[in-house]
Amino acid sequence: MALDDEDFNQYCQKLNLSEEAQSLIEQIRSSDPSRRVRSNAGNVCVRYPSQKMGCIIQAESHRVEFAGILEYEFTAGVLEYYDQPPAIKITYETKDGKRVTPLHTPDFFVLRENLAGWEEWKTEDELRQLSVERPNRYVPDGEGRWRCPPGERYASQYGLSYHVRSSAEIDW
Repeated sequence: MALDDEDFNQYCQKLNLSEEAQSLIEQIRSSDPSRRVRSNAGNVCVRYPSQKMGCIIQAESHRVEFAGILEYEFTAGVLEYYDQPPAIKITYETKDGKRVTPLHTPDFFVLRENLAGWEEWKTEDELRQLSVERPNRYVPDGEGRWRCPPGERYASQYGLSYHVRSSAEIDW
């Protein structure tokens, strides 16, 4: 881990995180990934030996999530990042108005200098399709980025963030 206990406590004070948020982040920091990523049609799994984190970080996609790993690994403002953090419970209405509360495992939990939260990486095409299938879960923000309002609501109760990251952001 990049931050020792004292650095982590100072980080939490700097961000003015509640004890509940600190406890949640400590759980994420001390847990193994909640699941092992698997290859299936159209994706290739990656196991990246992170120098920043001192462990193997896994990604389900060598084209999208792996780009996220490289960004986290080589961006000074990223202090720590964790793959497959524990699942979170999000709530939203389906296209036909039914309220659902699925467990969702975001791709990463990231501690940045001024922000901590979950990040989900998807291809731009997948996000367009999901915005039709699940219009209350994935929405374009009108400025070329994507949002997940149920993820944002979940994160905000802890003073944390939830960001959807798109393949359109990747500059290979």
